[in-house]
Amino acid sequence: MALRPFHYVVLNWLVPLCYYLLRFYLSLLRIRVQGEEIALGCLADYGRVIVAVWHQRFLPAVAYVVKFRNLEPVMMISQSRDGELAARFAERLGVVPVRGSSSRGGTTALAALLKALKNNPAVIHIVDGPTGPKGVVKPGLISMAQVSGAAILPFIVSARKAWIVRSWDRFLIPKPFTEVTIEWGQPFVVPRDLGPDRHEGLRVEIEKRLSERYAEADLNSGWKHPL
Repeated sequence: MALRPFHYVVLNWLVPLCYYLLRFYLSLLRIRVQGEEIALGCLADYGRVIVAVWHQRFLPAVAYVVKFRNLEPVMMISQSRDGELAARFAERLGVVPVRGSSSRGGTTALAALLKALKNNPAVIHIVDGPTGPKGVVKPGLISMAQVSGAAILPFIVSARKAWIVRSWDRFLIPKPFTEVTIEWGQPFVVPRDLGPDRHEGLRVEIEKRLSERYAEADLNSGWKHPL
């Protein structure tokens, strides 16, 4: 499909410019990482991992994700026109975009991610996106891990100083030169023979663990209340 002049300019001129501005901004953050050996150990033991992160914390996570661009991690991005912009950004960051939607045609989206996991060892999965509710893990995470055999790795991100956007998830934008803490949590392994009765229980358990770890990270970063 031919691009309209406006979208041609956006994709071929504005996206590259914004990408370099983003990389410059991210370079100003002071990243402190804990538990990276957990992630590397899971890759060695299971061969595939699903990195579970809240939508709210995705921006500061990008500063660290580029370190693993050689692994070509996969990420689901919507099929909308806005999604095309996000996909172009993802490719420049070394992330492989898989186009689909968990809110529309979730089964198709899951199939696309499972197919990608056959060739790529990692999926970055925004577990409460793209529209929330905030802090609620979608059930597709459990299904993906069960079918693929990939371990679920909690990815905890917090910042000492940040702006909070008035969006559905209270999106977090770290202030330049602030310290961003990234922690890898202990993995969850979903049994292949997990029955429907245990599926929801495991989803709730992972949601609870993520919420607790994020709240703890925020308190350690100096926030009086979890973000």
